[in-house]
Amino acid sequence: MKRKVLVVDDHPIVREGLAQMINREPDLSVCGDAEDMRGAVQLLDTLRPDILILDISLKGPDGLDLVKHIRARDPELPVLILSMHDESIYAERALRAGANGYIMKQEATDNVLVALRRILSHEVYLSSRVTNKMLHQFVGGRTVEAGKPSLDDLSDRELEVLRLIGAGRGTLQIAEELHLSIKTVESYQAHLKEKLLLKNSRELVQYAISHALGAREAEA
Repeated sequence: MKRKVLVVDDHPIVREGLAQMINREPDLSVCGDAEDMRGAVQLLDTLRPDILILDISLKGPDGLDLVKHIRARDPELPVLILSMHDESIYAERALRAGANGYIMKQEATDNVLVALRRILSHEVYLSSRVTNKMLHQFVGGRTVEAGKPSLDDLSDRELEVLRLIGAGRGTLQIAEELHLSIKTVESYQAHLKEKLLLKNSRELVQYAISHALGAREAEA
């Protein structure tokens, strides 16, 4: 019997490409797909997948929010994050949220099937680069250059707001997408400026766009 895979990504072409690749396998099949958290949650009950593949960037709440929601209702369902976003920033966060693995999209063709099977075998999948980084942090402790801001200092929600700013969303749009009040979003923006040592909103937007462009270049 084939193991059922649910794909959650906001790009239809990515969902279609993954389905074509996975459905060629003798032991795996895509049972459904969704573009956002709401659609994914609805399909979880009806399709009962054996594993999820999901992106960080979704319409509305992001993939980390979805992982936390899934873990609150099902501690055992395997989850693989497949994203364009830098694994050095997001992989550890994804594991803390409850994911079983993280893979970047540019590696998907070679490694996504390996990652799926490894996670279905109750293992964790990370690239050797991230594994080595986490081992070094465990052995030697996390080192941060004095006076230099780090994205590691941001909460998951702060990083999500930064990502949306970089994608061109205004305060009202971010509030609507994340189902937050405008005042709450403004509070997150203030925290971002403080933690990233940015003087004003213009510098915050420039920093966020630079961060977003780096993610897009990694995807290309």
